[in-house]
Formats: sequence, C-alpha cells, structure tokens
Amino acid sequence: MIDVLLLRFDAPLMSFGGVVVDNRGPVREFPGLAMLTGLLGNALGFEHRDAHQLNKLQQRLKYAVRCDRRGVKLTDFQTVDLGQPSLAGTGWTTRGRLEERGGGPAREKTHIRLRDYWADAVYTVALTLVPPEVAPGLDAVQRALQEPARPLFIGRKACLPSVPILLGRVRTVTLHEALEVQPRIHRSRWRESEPRPLSAWLPASEDTRAAVREIAVTDERDWENNIAVGRRILKATRVCPVEVSRDP
Repeated sequence: MIDVLLLRFDAPLMSFGGVVVDNRGPVREFPGLAMLTGLLGNALGFEHRDAHQLNKLQQRLKYAVRCDRRGVKLTDFQTVDLGQPSLAGTGWTTRGRLEERGGGPAREKTHIRLRDYWADAVYTVALTLVPPEVAPGLDAVQRALQEPARPLFIGRKACLPSVPILLGRVRTVTLHEALEVQPRIHRSRWRESEPRPLSAWLPASEDTRAAVREIAVTDERDWENNIAVGRRILKATRVCPVEVSRDP
C-alpha cells in the first residue's frame, strides 16, 4: 500500500507546457513532471536558486493523471516592445522586487509569441513520493498545499485555480487505483462528447489490467540550467472512476 495525495486541477485556463520552439509555447494533454515539481516547490516555498532541492523533488515524484473534462485549446497572441520610452526603467515585479529585462529582441523591436492554453478543463492527479521517508515527505507536501507559501498557479502565472487544489489523501495499492476510487466531477459538468472511460496517463512501472499504449515524453527539467531534459516512458490508458450522485 502507498500513501497518495489527490489533486484537482480546475481552472478557467491552465497550461501544461511542452517544449518551447522559437516563439511557440505548446501545451501537452496532461501535466508534465517539471510542472508538478514546480507547483509543489512553489507551495513548499522553494525558489529558483534552490535547484538542488527541486531536482531531488522531481526525482522522487511519482504521479498519475485523469482527464475529467476535456478543455478547449486556446492560443494567446502576445506582443511586447520593451524599447518604448514609456517602458524605460520598468519591469516585472516578483514579491515586491523589480526584475529588469535588459536583453533580448524585445528591447529593439516588437517581440511576438504564441502561447497555448486549455480552457475550462478539469484533471485529477494522484501523486506520491519515493522513497517516502526522505524530506520533504508527503505530510509536508500536504500541509504546503493546504497553506502554500505563495499563491499557486497551474502552469503559468495567469492560470489561477478556481477551487482548492488539494482533494485529500488515500491509501491504495497503485496510483491507477487511486484514480478509480476518487469520484469524477458531477455529470452536470460533463460534455456530451466526453469519452467514457476517461483518459489517463500512468508511470511505466504501474501494473494495470486496462489496455495501454506506451508514449515517450520529455517533461523533466534541469533546474540548475533551466532547460528541458530527459526522456521517459508513460502508459496512456483509460479509467472508470466512481460517479457522484449530487453536485459538490
């Protein structure tokens, strides 16, 4: 048996960022390993300079994902020209400190980029940490999600959750079983075209009776050098969760 935290991603917009090529920021069908590591690290109060801790957390994180409600993909067309006189000496702020952005093409001309989002989607995540006895443990992560050190977002800073992220905690044999025992959102929020059973993605090590296909993803991050790295195998499958009889 393993201890599993259950999370609910429910937001007007969310972004499961893929590998950015040039000015295009695509989204995956499901949250990646680096994204979840960043979410938990943010809740725990880690900063970017805590690269060693983030790498260790990423190595220990095991999770499975279920798509409760498919989103609609939106593409945000973004432009910026930081060379304008009115923007001289300005920049983004992080916790009250000015962040200067003095380089890059946006200093001399309009910079254009495209960023994809999922709109009106709902996902359920089952996660655990291996080995469980190493700090931070699952208890610390649970407390951090209940009272995060900083505001949480799902992928990008504009993607604020519309409900508390932490659903609860269960003990199950596998992560696949955790996705089955956690009820789906109420049928009033389903789309008529929603597949049944629901799409799910599991670690390659998960033992499941359901039919699967293996997929390769690059969703890890080298937190010290801030680049996407690695290649791991996941199982794409379907799950049949229990259904709730009333609106939450």
